[in-house]
Parts: sequence; structure tokens; C-alpha cells
Amino acid sequence: MKLGITFLMASLFMVPLAEAGRRVERREVRQHERIHQGVASGELTKAEARKLRKGQERVEKAENKAMADGKMSPAEKAKIEKMQNHQSKEIYKLKHNERTRAAQPAQPAEPAQPAETH
Repeated sequence: MKLGITFLMASLFMVPLAEAGRRVERREVRQHERIHQGVASGELTKAEARKLRKGQERVEKAENKAMADGKMSPAEKAKIEKMQNHQSKEIYKLKHNERTRAAQPAQPAEPAQPAETH
């Protein structure tokens, strides 16, 4: 009976940590989407996007390191969330600065052909 209660208590403690890992993953995906959207809209230059992607890679490395032992400690979770907060602010800052990617030049329209009259 004691073993069952101990197992139940341990599993209840692990649920929030597992949820924290999923929350970190969802946030990571949303931040990648924000970067992609910024590139697509021209709000981010290529250099800005590269800088943001490198920052995302650092967050992912920290997450992989934290999960190397199969679990994420509260301290590791706090560190990763702090890194993600920084990344989120960087994404916002770079998307809303004065620099934008130069618009693609429009394709020249074909000269209009005069209508043939007979």
C-alpha cells in the first residue's frame, strides 16, 4: 500500500514537469513561426532572421541539455523560460524596428500590343 501511495505521489509530481516540457516546446514552435512570418512579410532582414534563428538554436541546445537526464528540474525550466523571454523580446524588437527587407522588384509588365484592326 505504501508503495502505491509513493508511486502516486511521484507521478503527480512528474505531471507538472512533463507539462512544462510541452509548454516549452509549444512556445518554441510559436517563436519559430513568428520569425518565419517576419521574413515572409519583409519585417525582418536576412541578417535579423539569422540572428534570431541562432538565438532559437541556443534555447534548443539548453533544452536538450536539460532533458539529457530525462527530466527538467525547476531551475533548468526557469533558465529556459528566461532565455525564451529574451528571444521573444528580440523577435518583437527586430520585427518592429525601422529596418525592413527590400521589397522584391515587381516583374515588368509586358508592353501592351496594339489591337489589330482590319
